[in-house]
Amino acid sequence: MARNLLKAGFSLVVHNRSKGPVEELVKEGAEAASSPKEVAQRAEVIITMVPDSPDVEEVILGKEGVLEGAKAGSIVIDMSSISPLVSQKIAAEAAEKGVKMLDAPVSGGEAGAVKGTLAIMVGGEQEAFDRCQDIFKAMGKSVVRVGSVGAGGFTKLANQIIAAINLEAIGEAFVLGVKAGVDPQLIFQAIRGGLAGSNMMESRVPTILERNFKPGFKLKLHLKDLNNALAAAKDLGVPLPITSLVQQMMLALNAQGMGEEDNGALVKLLEDLARVEIHKKS
Repeated sequence: MARNLLKAGFSLVVHNRSKGPVEELVKEGAEAASSPKEVAQRAEVIITMVPDSPDVEEVILGKEGVLEGAKAGSIVIDMSSISPLVSQKIAAEAAEKGVKMLDAPVSGGEAGAVKGTLAIMVGGEQEAFDRCQDIFKAMGKSVVRVGSVGAGGFTKLANQIIAAINLEAIGEAFVLGVKAGVDPQLIFQAIRGGLAGSNMMESRVPTILERNFKPGFKLKLHLKDLNNALAAAKDLGVPLPITSLVQQMMLALNAQGMGEEDNGALVKLLEDLARVEIHKKS
C-alpha cells in the first residue's frame, strides 16, 4: 500500500516495528521515522495499518504515539480491521487535539494491496474524506464513505462475515462432491459462472486444489475479525448464529497451529470430518 502511494507521487514518512519493510521503502524514496510520534510531526495525513484494536490504541494513543506528534488540522486514517467501538473512542480523543480521524478498513487481501485494487470502506466526516480521496484512489479501486467514524469498521465486519460463511460453504460443497467421487476441478468449472460463483470461490478454490495454504489473508486474522463481529453483535443485541459456528471452526484450527495459514485452510476441518481431501486429480 505504501509502495502504491509512492508510485502515485506522494511523499512518505514511514515507521514500522520491523525494520525490513522500512528499509525497502526508503530505497524507493520514502523517509524513515523513529516512532509514530515522529511520523505525525512530519506528515499532514497519518495512516496506520496494524493487526488489532490494542495495537491501534498503542500506536495512536500510547507513548510516542501519533497523537503526541499530530498537529491540529491533520488527519489520521486507520486502515486496520478493528472494533468499531475502539475507532470511535480513538476519534473522540483525536478530536480533543483538533485532529480528524477516518476509519478505513480494506478488503482484497495481499493481492489487492499489491495491485492497488483494494475495496476501501470509510467512516468519518465528509470534509476529511474528500481531502483524502486521492490517497485512497492510489490504493484501491472501490472507495466508499459509509457514514461517520465506526461505520467503516462495521461495514468491514459485515464483509468478513460474508467472506467467512462463503468460505465455509465452499468447503462443505466441495467436500461433498469429492466424497461422491466427482472431480473438484470440474465442480469448479461447472458452478463458477452460475449464481453460486463468487470472488471467494475464484480466489480460494484454485489454491485449495493446489494444496497451497500460503497466506493471502491469515486464518488467525479472519478469526480476529469474527471475534470483533460477535462482540459488536452482542453489544447491539444481534444474533449471528452461523458466524458463531464458523468462528468456532476457525478457533479449532487456530488451536491446532494453523492460524498462520491462509483462511482457506478452513476446508481442512471439513476434510478431516469427512476423511477426504480436495485436490487436483493427476
